[in-house]
Amino acid sequence: MPIEAALARLQAGDAAGALKVLEASPSAERNAQHNAALGMVLLAENRPADALAALRNAATLGDSSPPTLLNLAIAEDRAGDAVRASGLMQELEQRLPDWDEPPLRLAESLRARGDPLAAEIAYARVLAVNPHREEALLALAGLLINRGDATGAQPLLMHCCGVAPNRAEAWDTLGIALTNSGESARAYGAFVKAQRCAPLTLDYALRRVDAAIKANFAGADLARLELDCEADPLNPVPHFAIGVLLEHIGHRAAAIEAFETAVALAPDDAVPAAHLAEVLALSTRLHDGEIALRRAVELDPANVKLRNNHAATLMRMLRHGEARALLQSAIDEYGDDWQILCNLANTTCCLGLQTDAAALARRAIDHAPDALNPRRSLLGALVYQDGVLGADIVAAACACAERTSRAAAPAFANTVEPDRPLVIGLLSGTLKTHPVGWLTIGGLEALDPAAFTIVALAHNTWSDVIARRFRTVAHEWHDIAALSDEEVARKGRDLGLDILIDLGGYGEGSRMSACAHRVAPVQIKWVGAQSQTTGLPDMDWMLTDRWETPPEVAHLYTERLLQMPDGYVCYSPPPYAPDVAPLPAIANGYVTFGCFNNLAKVTPRVIATWCSVLHRVANSHMVLKTHPFTDPATAERVRAAFAAHAIPPERLALRGPSGHRAFIGEYNGIDIVLDPFPYSGGLTTCEALWMGVPTVTVPGEIFASRHSVSHMSNAGLSDWVAPDVPAYIELAVKKASDIEALAALRSRLRAQVKASPLCDAPRFGRSLGAALRYAWQDWCGRG
Repeated sequence: MPIEAALARLQAGDAAGALKVLEASPSAERNAQHNAALGMVLLAENRPADALAALRNAATLGDSSPPTLLNLAIAEDRAGDAVRASGLMQELEQRLPDWDEPPLRLAESLRARGDPLAAEIAYARVLAVNPHREEALLALAGLLINRGDATGAQPLLMHCCGVAPNRAEAWDTLGIALTNSGESARAYGAFVKAQRCAPLTLDYALRRVDAAIKANFAGADLARLELDCEADPLNPVPHFAIGVLLEHIGHRAAAIEAFETAVALAPDDAVPAAHLAEVLALSTRLHDGEIALRRAVELDPANVKLRNNHAATLMRMLRHGEARALLQSAIDEYGDDWQILCNLANTTCCLGLQTDAAALARRAIDHAPDALNPRRSLLGALVYQDGVLGADIVAAACACAERTSRAAAPAFANTVEPDRPLVIGLLSGTLKTHPVGWLTIGGLEALDPAAFTIVALAHNTWSDVIARRFRTVAHEWHDIAALSDEEVARKGRDLGLDILIDLGGYGEGSRMSACAHRVAPVQIKWVGAQSQTTGLPDMDWMLTDRWETPPEVAHLYTERLLQMPDGYVCYSPPPYAPDVAPLPAIANGYVTFGCFNNLAKVTPRVIATWCSVLHRVANSHMVLKTHPFTDPATAERVRAAFAAHAIPPERLALRGPSGHRAFIGEYNGIDIVLDPFPYSGGLTTCEALWMGVPTVTVPGEIFASRHSVSHMSNAGLSDWVAPDVPAYIELAVKKASDIEALAALRSRLRAQVKASPLCDAPRFGRSLGAALRYAWQDWCGRG
């Protein structure tokens, strides 16, 4: 018989085959039973409207059996008439009080309609009829967990696990209930059983690993997972879980290998691909991370977080044009997301669109007014934007500080001895070939080792010439990448740090927020996004000098100013720097101005000022060198900005990135550097000086606007500092007009810089030691 054959196929899971059998039946046989069977099959095929028509026909033709009426109720519910469906289910429940199916279907309908309390009552009626109905046990427990009663859910789930010991979902939900009750060890056991029941389910593996970490079972779980890999080497899940555990315990290289294995075994699964991509992007393998993130986005294109991470990686690779396009497309497709807006603001600023960046950051703030990152993005744009008052930047920094989580000040065990040897902590992710490295390592190496012991709290592992120098100078090295801010602070206190020096600020990947939990009794901000006050009440001092923070700007800092007698940095010139070439203007017959700073520093007013100089200095040329010029649209926009001021293209050269030796070597083609403002050059000014090229600069109010005046004055070139923009133009014209004096300065400048306090590491080390001792003794006096 067709009906029996169709129902047999339906029971075997072949709903499509069952439908074909019924549709092939002669019209004469399409009676009530045929319509009832057809309705069941159409429900299985997720065609509720068609199922409803068939089941109504069955009822009209006289089929009033409970299964048909229940299926009719289900069809009514799925087709959109929940009221009619509920009535039918309740009627069946009253007629057949010993049948648990009607109240179960009613409970499912109520839960789907967003009435969890009524659903709970219905599920309880199911269990009153059949205490072992696993669907009701599981669903009722889930509702209890959702309303915060994880403890009440546990007996239901343990009973469900006893009734259905091979049901992975039951063990998983039990694990969730135990986790929510703070019972991580028992939760771990439940998740292990869930994964054994469903060994290919990644979600269970993720929750298992999370429970293992919380229960301090990471090592034991790693061993068990390795055995699972041996038992089933082609299963990607244990390899994936091993990767998560290894990343947590700080073994990133091994974690990457595990994730790569999982991806190779499940190349089309988005979850392992996403984890591999994100860990690669956090490592030094940025190129591989970017490729992996692109693949992960292809596998899960609706995952906005992945798109954001992909863009963030492109930003770290300084491919800001691509990052901006990717982020803008995500917003165009999915609407505003404050996290995407933050990255879009950051990368837009890096492309030299400071005003647009600030507007994007404010949009992010509108969506997440209490979040820290939108405030950081706004602060990051404001320090580059022309015309922003120092007081407004202070307010923006304080707004960041207000949204940084903090704990009550701990009691420190440090002995209050003003003159004892001190333990100095360095908090940074850039202890490498980086501005932080070039401007600090020489001074740190010159600290008296009998008076100061250096401990590094680093959250990136690098291997280059500067990184190796940091490794040598540090008595201890601690990788804090996997630690929370609270854990970083606790580690610093456990290490007995006396003074913590932050070398990250609000920059990308910084951990300055850990200072809000008090890593050490004395906390000092130095280099590393040192562009303005931190605004943090927990930051005690700002290491500075008399040029960076003269008395008239002292009110713009929430920190106390720890002033060095010379400059606030010690520049370590690269040993591979080329020799200084003769003044190029002599051979060229014209003056070449240059600026090798980030494009974020180049505002419309800066371009207008530079163009005024170019017009005043006949036939002069301008060279700009920065990463964003690899983006054709950005390069064209900058060319157009100069053209709008009547500077023809042949007088302007836009150059992209190069290796560091080649980068500084290009200063041999520059006669004078024109500093940007309000954010001046920092390391670039030092590099230009080492290559014999002086910088015309105009300082402003905030720290970032005064880097060049500090470095130039420290090197004995204070006559290259202008008091305002009109004077800047006049100074540039004057200096460019005396080629003989410019050539003479170039010939002696490297020796002058080398002999100056800017590069005198022993002198700086003594001054730094005295400053640190002063800050420590001040704490001892207040303690």
